[in-house]
Amino acid sequence: MKRLIPNELLNILECWLSRCYSSVKWYDAWSYLFIVNFGVRQGSVLSPFLFAIYLDDVTRSPLLTRSMFIVLYADDILSIAPSVCMLDKLLKICEHELDLLDMAINVKKSCCLRIGPRNNFSCSPISMSKGTVLPWVSERRYLGIYIKQSTNFRCSVDHAKRSFY
Repeated sequence: MKRLIPNELLNILECWLSRCYSSVKWYDAWSYLFIVNFGVRQGSVLSPFLFAIYLDDVTRSPLLTRSMFIVLYADDILSIAPSVCMLDKLLKICEHELDLLDMAINVKKSCCLRIGPRNNFSCSPISMSKGTVLPWVSERRYLGIYIKQSTNFRCSVDHAKRSFY
């Protein structure tokens, strides 16, 4: 409603998504039907769009400054900040906003990567609110491409070459 979506469309989406049943197929066997109480349908063309609307409040936090960026695509979040200190602050903002949505950052899939003239210098550890320290890495896969630690933003094509051959 905050996005000024017409009530009729909201009613259609609510009816469509509130009565979802699913089952699991394993080889030739099917499970009993069960109710899907939350989330969006995996594989639906609307799912990434609806999820982005749901997460949009994260990118609109009043605590964000002009030099902080949050890139959302489906359930992937890329946080960009000009310094380690600002990245730590940005992580805290994301954690807070996601907590309001009853969501959390998956620390097993999260890490930090440094790009810029000081990319080779040791960085202070960045900790989540519950104490988990995010590792600093030299390369990270994001949406199928590998971003490398370097002086300038650089993607690696080595993995693509290896899978091609």
